[in-house]
Amino acid sequence: MIRVEDLTVRYPGRRQPALSRVTLALRDGETVLLLGPSGCGKSTLALALSGLIPNSLEVDFSGRVLVDGVDTREADVAALSQRVGVVFQDPDAQFVMLDVESELAFGLENLRTPPAEIDRRIDAALSAADLAGRRYDKVWQLSGGQKQRVALAALLAMQPQTLVFDEPTANLDPIGAREVFAQIAALKQAGRHTLVIIEHRLDALMHLVDRVIVMGQQGRIIADGSPRQVFDEHFERLQRLGVWMPQVSALAHRLGVCLTPVTLDEADELLRSRSRSADRLPARKTALASAPPFSSPGSSSDVSPDAPPDSLALCARNLSFRYGQRVALDHVDLRVPRHDFLAIVGANGAGKTTLAGCLAGVLTPPPGAVFVNGVDITSLSAQALARQVGFVFQNPEHQFVTDTVADELRFSLRRSELPGAEIERRVEEMLARFRLAQYADANPFTLSFGEKRRLSVATMLMRDQEILILDEPTFGQDQHTAGELMALLRALHAEGRTIVIVTHDMALVAEHACHVAVMREGRVVWHGPTRRLFAQPDILTQARLDLPPLARLARGLGFNALTIHDFCAVAGGVEREAAPAPTQATH
Repeated sequence: MIRVEDLTVRYPGRRQPALSRVTLALRDGETVLLLGPSGCGKSTLALALSGLIPNSLEVDFSGRVLVDGVDTREADVAALSQRVGVVFQDPDAQFVMLDVESELAFGLENLRTPPAEIDRRIDAALSAADLAGRRYDKVWQLSGGQKQRVALAALLAMQPQTLVFDEPTANLDPIGAREVFAQIAALKQAGRHTLVIIEHRLDALMHLVDRVIVMGQQGRIIADGSPRQVFDEHFERLQRLGVWMPQVSALAHRLGVCLTPVTLDEADELLRSRSRSADRLPARKTALASAPPFSSPGSSSDVSPDAPPDSLALCARNLSFRYGQRVALDHVDLRVPRHDFLAIVGANGAGKTTLAGCLAGVLTPPPGAVFVNGVDITSLSAQALARQVGFVFQNPEHQFVTDTVADELRFSLRRSELPGAEIERRVEEMLARFRLAQYADANPFTLSFGEKRRLSVATMLMRDQEILILDEPTFGQDQHTAGELMALLRALHAEGRTIVIVTHDMALVAEHACHVAVMREGRVVWHGPTRRLFAQPDILTQARLDLPPLARLARGLGFNALTIHDFCAVAGGVEREAAPAPTQATH
């Protein structure tokens, strides 16, 4: 279906190519998972498969891409869109019309499809994407998962032979992600498409994957084969590169299981066999039921609703916030003790980002509604607030203000009294810590999304504030960088800082958070210790959340565990547990 021959792509102003002599063939009807560390060229390859590179983006391009025998350099993008369709991370970025029907009709009208055929294709595409009742809905009124399905339906209406999914669940809550994976499963079962998937949430996807292709940092293919072959034979190398792998595969490696499972069902069977033969897993079944995720200095197991604001790092009292007529926050009460590590979770549109923005002062709450270290946030100047609270936006581009990566870091300290030499030392340290030194003179807007995220976090950490609020801190990151970042936040927390993260990643919550605030429809509906939340499936269901993959696996085996460390504790210690594993954020 697709043949890539000796493909090299270099973006203007970059010394290193994004893709370097890539050669591969994708067979008709195949489902391929494309993995690699941040910045390795996965999205660039997706754009090349669709013909957007080189036809719509200015790049240095050599080699060729053949789609069903057609050279992408010799066909226009409109014609190629009927052969290859791409579902991007952010569906809003590819919408051009106001309602669902018009969005699906747009491409077909531009191809001068007869009206009767347009109507038939819209009905078929909406049915295939499980959107039959949404034809006349406004796109901005849909949930995140529904928007992704509209983007998929718009492509299905064009009847492409190949569909490329570039991290389609990146912005979705766990249930929205499950809905998208269900649609991909339906497409695979229908057998009419070649599917290429770039994704980090792997455990819910692996049963659909026929083949895994892994790309390395130099834009080259370093592994290509069946899922078990790739994760078994290349595990150590992929781990060093920071490539996301299924949690069950990482668990099996830690437990010393010889055959690497790639799905939850395979892991369940292997661990049951291990339990029957060694009688290890049933022991200490309940030992983890009430254990805290880790020792958390200065944070209590429950936060008193009567705690005065001056005893808290952050406090929201009866906080409401509107965007025009839309209520985003509805009488929210939240108390965050000093030195806590809090995760704010909930469905798309629940109000998480708005709450984080109000707590950080990026949005202006009503007077008397938000307090920082006991002081009404509306009484503080921007400079005084910035000295106490650091904030990382969900979209890193929203906070870039200079022309180079190094200047972006320097800008954070522009009003400090630090000597120039100390500022330069901090800049060099952050460039090295976040693997951005080679991009010091690059424009921040030319970075990959993962690199932009690393820069936004590094910029915040330059100021050394006592309270850090991060909106989706690991979004767009490879496993290595995500693990490094979370280890850094854990270290800062251990030093006494208060950490607040907004995230959809429930495995990350299980691994790192002391407390969780669950939001639903603009309200905080639950707030308490992390492990207590995962013992209340009704709360998770109401908030469109889900158990992490390892927690689901453990429940099936008859005990409680949230993390790989938990499993190792239940298993009673194995040979690969002699040294503690590095802290990782895992999907």
